[in-house]
Amino acid sequence: MRVLITSAIYPTPEAPKVVGGAEIFVRRLAEHLTEQGDVVEVVRAAPKGAQERVECNGVSVYSASVFNIYRPFTKQWVAPIRGIWHAVEDWQRTSDLVSDRIRAFKPDVMHSNNLSGLTTAVWAAANKQQVPIAHTLHDYYLTCPRCSRFSMGHACKQTCLSCKILTVNRRRAADAVSAVVGVSQRIVDIHVDLGLFLGTPVRTVIPNASVIASPLPAAERVNGVVTLGFIGRLTEEKGIFNLVRAVAELPPDRFKLMIAGHASESERKKIRAMAPEARIEFLGFVAPAEFYKQVEIVIVPSIWEEPDPLVVADAIASGRPLLGTPLGGIPEAIKRGGAGWLTPPDPASLSLSIRKILADPEQLQAMNLRSMNNAAKWTFPKAVAAYRDVFKRIASRPGASTSSVTSSLLT
Repeated sequence: MRVLITSAIYPTPEAPKVVGGAEIFVRRLAEHLTEQGDVVEVVRAAPKGAQERVECNGVSVYSASVFNIYRPFTKQWVAPIRGIWHAVEDWQRTSDLVSDRIRAFKPDVMHSNNLSGLTTAVWAAANKQQVPIAHTLHDYYLTCPRCSRFSMGHACKQTCLSCKILTVNRRRAADAVSAVVGVSQRIVDIHVDLGLFLGTPVRTVIPNASVIASPLPAAERVNGVVTLGFIGRLTEEKGIFNLVRAVAELPPDRFKLMIAGHASESERKKIRAMAPEARIEFLGFVAPAEFYKQVEIVIVPSIWEEPDPLVVADAIASGRPLLGTPLGGIPEAIKRGGAGWLTPPDPASLSLSIRKILADPEQLQAMNLRSMNNAAKWTFPKAVAAYRDVFKRIASRPGASTSSVTSSLLT
């Protein structure tokens, strides 16, 4: 099968930028498809000036120019400039490079992912040349210029007027999609509740999956100290500050908190000032497996409707129990992994939940064992097979009826 993948970011050696788990997953998917004999090309939003095609692990990667006042995923611009950017983004109508690659590559299917910078013009290009489109929902780009449905410290329960105005054409463009894949049922439900993809022929869920092949050895516990772990961006919506406030209320001799991910010196000082007595260790950027080897419980304290964090998939594959919040796809992931707890995201609830876990060593030991036993339940090869099935369905039967294959995929 010939698959044209579009993704706002696609990391390669000369352009290694990574913002979240979506682009990591997309690259892994492209490379696994190639290894299985499919022919894959990728079009990404140009991360810098004019760039030639590059080859990366058997995948041809092209960079499309961004026709806007600045490139996405750069610095945080002031609100008026961002408003102009989003207005231009919503009105893009053409994608010359995607059109050219469709004519030259002749794909059986287009698989679109995060759209910032590329815009829904990639769908118009595919639709014009009658190439079926499978789109994966990694974020809320189609309903929210910020892509997060998060504002003023809270997950948005409704779509505000400015978001409706700045996404009007994106939402209309969704009618061109032949198959929509959610990384969680929750992200699909939010879009459907807002009126998107109601008539899409194939609608399904394929959770993110890890390339960690087997459970990692249990983390060593020294002097009864339980190691808690957080990995990801140190941003408000990720809940890191609520977590730090929570551990500030715990006995410092009972736990250690390891934080992986970029942290500037000012961010480290801020976090330490919030919990001056807590044992907090900053690891910086580390390979996921190296992180999970060192922690006993992974905490995902998100306060937005996070679709399906890749770190959760890695934690499950590593055999680590999770403490997460009941938002987005996190409850689904914990159920899928078969081991973990849910807690409200506020600091008091987080602190109480951690305190209860620390106070019951037998329950924690049982949860650790359950995590190890369930680690291989959902693997990356299964996710790749699920995507290939979706691609084949829309390439051979574009009029297939709406269905969900979530339950069969996860058994």
